[in-house]
Amino acid sequence: MTKALVRAIGAPIRAFEELASNTQDRLVGAVLALPTGTVLGLAASLTPDPSGMGTHRQLGLGGCSMLVTTGVPCPMCGMTTTFAHLAHLHLLDALKTQPFGVVLFTLTAMTFLVGASDLLLPARRWRRALSWIEPREGWIAGGLMVGLGLGWAYKVLTAGAILSRIP
Repeated sequence: MTKALVRAIGAPIRAFEELASNTQDRLVGAVLALPTGTVLGLAASLTPDPSGMGTHRQLGLGGCSMLVTTGVPCPMCGMTTTFAHLAHLHLLDALKTQPFGVVLFTLTAMTFLVGASDLLLPARRWRRALSWIEPREGWIAGGLMVGLGLGWAYKVLTAGAILSRIP
């Protein structure tokens, strides 16, 4: 990398580090809370598709390309429906739809809570969460990949019953 590029990349980091601690906490809180809050709000606005897949179409998105092309659901099939179920407090329906989606929804909600709390009442919560995550990030990433694979396997195994209900 050129020295100019290194300086350009480092400039925002240095500017962030020069901010007061409370300002840093509020800024990171906003960065965490705004996208996760949007996802949770969108999930609450959706009606879960009874087939277990297809809720994303309410957002104007098309069908799953992998499902259409191969007849096999993709690893993310059912996630939007699961999020919508959980946003409406339908835990059992969410678990039946896509069990790994429950994990992702929980992580999304936890991230929102950490972000929103530091945005409103800065107390370095994001820093404590990060200090817990950093030494475990390999295990966390591996666990998420295994969970995604198991969730996909579940979806593939249950797809026959799901696909027979789609008109």
